[in-house]
Amino acid sequence: MLRSLKNLVWKNMGTKKQGLFIILSSPSGAGKTTLSKKLLKNNKNIELSISYTTRKKRPLEKNNKDYNFVSEEEFEKLKKKKYFIEWAKVFNNYYGTSLIKVKKINNKGKDVLFDIDWQGSRKIKKKLGKNVVSIFILPPSKKELIKRLKKRAQDPDHIVKHRLSFYKMELSHWKEYKYVLINKNLNDTVKKIKVIIEAERYKNFIPVKNLTKQNTKTIYEAERIALKKKNLILKKIRSL
Repeated sequence: MLRSLKNLVWKNMGTKKQGLFIILSSPSGAGKTTLSKKLLKNNKNIELSISYTTRKKRPLEKNNKDYNFVSEEEFEKLKKKKYFIEWAKVFNNYYGTSLIKVKKINNKGKDVLFDIDWQGSRKIKKKLGKNVVSIFILPPSKKELIKRLKKRAQDPDHIVKHRLSFYKMELSHWKEYKYVLINKNLNDTVKKIKVIIEAERYKNFIPVKNLTKQNTKTIYEAERIALKKKNLILKKIRSL
C-alpha cells in the first residue's frame, strides 16, 4: 500500500507546479531552528517539513509543530514501512523525514524547508536532486555557540557537552553545501537566505529569456553570497 502511494506521489510531481527543497543545516546551537521560524513567519510560499524524532520533547516544544515525537518502537515500524525519505541517528536519537508529507507540500507548489543535519542533507540531495538548495549555517565563534546553547536552557549540561564534542565533526561538512552563511546577526542572515531562495526560484523556474533585470540582479547577489565561502569561510572555519 505504502509503496504504491509513494509511486503515485512521485508520478504526480511532473504534473503540478513545484517548489524548491530548501535545506538548512548547522552545528547544534548555530541558529538553524530560529532561522527556520523567522523564514516561515508571514511566508505562505514555504512550509516546514516536520521531522519525526525519538528525542525527548523540550519544555517549549509542541508535538506536530516542532517535531513529531515518537517512541523508538514507533520509529522502527515507520522505517520498515519505508515511510522516511531520509533518517539518521544524531546524538543518540533518531530523526526522520516523511516522504509523503514532503510531496504533499511540494505538490501544492510550495517550497519545502528542511531543518536537518548533514546526514539528512546528503540523502535529500541524493533522492530529490533537482530543485534542492542547500545552506549551511556557521556560528560567529565557538564561544558564541556555547553561549547560545546555554542560554536556551532546554538541555541538561551533560547533553550540551555531548553536542559540543561533535562540533568539529559537524563543521567539517560545510563544503557539501552550495551556500555557507555566518550567523552573526539573525536578521541579516534571514535577509541573505531570502535572497538565495528568491534567486534559486528564478534560476529553476523561469526561462533565461524571460528573466527581468531585477531577477538577474537577485541571482548575481546570491552568487556573490555563494562565492564568499571560497575566501572568508575558510578563514572562519580555521578560527572556530
